[in-house]
Amino acid sequence: VQLVESGGGLVQPGGSLRLSCAASGFTFSRYAMNWYRQAPGKERELVAAISSAGDITNYADSVKGRFTISRDNGKGTVYLQMNSLKPEDTAVYYCKGYSSWGQGTQVTVSS
Repeated sequence: VQLVESGGGLVQPGGSLRLSCAASGFTFSRYAMNWYRQAPGKERELVAAISSAGDITNYADSVKGRFTISRDNGKGTVYLQMNSLKPEDTAVYYCKGYSSWGQGTQVTVSS
């Protein structure tokens, strides 16, 4: 099983980023997928979740209305569209699925 995140970087407050997580080694379409994040000195927290079919999503209150999770089962990829980014969104973002974690991608929101 392999989960590979990409799309992180440095962005100014109010900006946008789109994270991707490419999955392999398991039947992607059968599993819910999640995005987590961990800021320095803080515990890892669940940011967004999506059902296997992509028809049910859930978000942390801190990102509702700003972040959107989606998936393409044909490509085995889950996405996190992040808009109106704030400095407090700065963290390493991880995808999780099939009880496995990706290596994480750094998102830094700063002017």
